[in-house]
Amino acid sequence: MEQPVTAVYDANILYPAPLRDLFIRVAQAGLVRARWTETIHDEWIRNVLKDNPHLSAERLARTRTLMNEAVRDCLVTGYEDLIPSLSLPDPDDRHVLAAAIRTSADVIVTYNLADFPAETLTRFDIEAQHPDDFLVGLLDLAPGVVCAAVKRQRESLQNPPKTAEELLTTLESQGLTQAVARLRQFIDLL
Repeated sequence: MEQPVTAVYDANILYPAPLRDLFIRVAQAGLVRARWTETIHDEWIRNVLKDNPHLSAERLARTRTLMNEAVRDCLVTGYEDLIPSLSLPDPDDRHVLAAAIRTSADVIVTYNLADFPAETLTRFDIEAQHPDDFLVGLLDLAPGVVCAAVKRQRESLQNPPKTAEELLTTLESQGLTQAVARLRQFIDLL
């Protein structure tokens, strides 16, 4: 198998729990060298708490700790000095690009592709990919490994448990339409 791709996960990939779980599992499977920062953590946690006031900050702090423990060498540090020199349509996203540059990432996985223009990222040999396209690429590379990660995710769901189809429907609702169409071909393995 090829070297794992180094990917910075943007906050919007870590915000929805089903997506966060899946993308951490593909990293644990060795397909991805997943990276993020404490600032990226702060962003997704802030948005989850804003949209779900019934959740506690302590619970999400525990999720943050578990994520950092689950993925080896996930935290990018020492990128802050790069931020002022970067220019993006949304200046608040410069920290994500700075982290990607510092860690020599191949890709930034994000829903906000317009915020990471190709002409800017090309200078750093980085591309931005929608999570659906990113997962399709992983399926092309190692379908069995991705299916095993999805199966582990489904088997971990206890409250309530989900069938493979129910999990795929959830992932589809997160915008993973192409990947889910491919995964449905392997539903007996999930």
